[in-house]
Amino acid sequence: MAQFSLPQNSKIDKKAGKHFPAPAGAKNVQTFKIYRFDPDTGANPRMDTYDVDMSTCGPMVLDALIKIKNETDATLTFRRSCREGICGSCAMNIDGTNTLACIKGCDEVKGAVTVYPLPHMPVIKDLVPDMTHFYAQLASIEPWLKTDSPAPTRERLQSEEDRAKIDGLYECILCACCSTSCPSYWWNGDRYLGPAILLQAYRWLVDSRDEATGDRLDALEDPFKLYRCHTIMNCSKTCPKGLNPAKAIGEIKKMMVERTV
Repeated sequence: MAQFSLPQNSKIDKKAGKHFPAPAGAKNVQTFKIYRFDPDTGANPRMDTYDVDMSTCGPMVLDALIKIKNETDATLTFRRSCREGICGSCAMNIDGTNTLACIKGCDEVKGAVTVYPLPHMPVIKDLVPDMTHFYAQLASIEPWLKTDSPAPTRERLQSEEDRAKIDGLYECILCACCSTSCPSYWWNGDRYLGPAILLQAYRWLVDSRDEATGDRLDALEDPFKLYRCHTIMNCSKTCPKGLNPAKAIGEIKKMMVERTV
């Protein structure tokens, strides 16, 4: 399987890449090799090389991308928003690892910094993956509080112990770094929900205020939605927020077993 989901029969054109040198006199230069793909041209993807003067650039990879776009090549396309590791917009594959460009330091990479879009997702343009299917999977698990009991006057209370159960779950920013690092999701992404969505599912399963546990488990009882996880652990290793989707998936499987006993 190709590394990225691109138009049929397309592959990186190694001869088409462009080189943008640093300004004359620049001494602190770092090289960035960036994946470029524009579907409107009909051309195969290419890798462009940019030499950046880091003495006039912020320390993060996102800083370098913004500098390249503002000063060198305005056609470079990528997503970004908060620049603080909160929104997940700038998720991409940097130096072979899925992470957020805003929290990845340029000095963490030895040699040239290689930047690709998230693996195994359709590419809209350059570093922008198509997240349509990912968000549709998120919607399928109905990620909101579901109750049958009458609404309280003010709020649904939780004990401190019950509240602590969603720690390590609610912090997920849906950047998709974990899902796109998972071989099982690469192979079965059309039916397997993947680490990010299953972590979100467990966040509501374990919430003491939610009253739809049975329905939620019924919806996940499927040979592909849940059970394609083979505990490869790429998801937990790559999560930029330090979360453990593999553990959440294991807990869902345990809940499936316990309800049949």
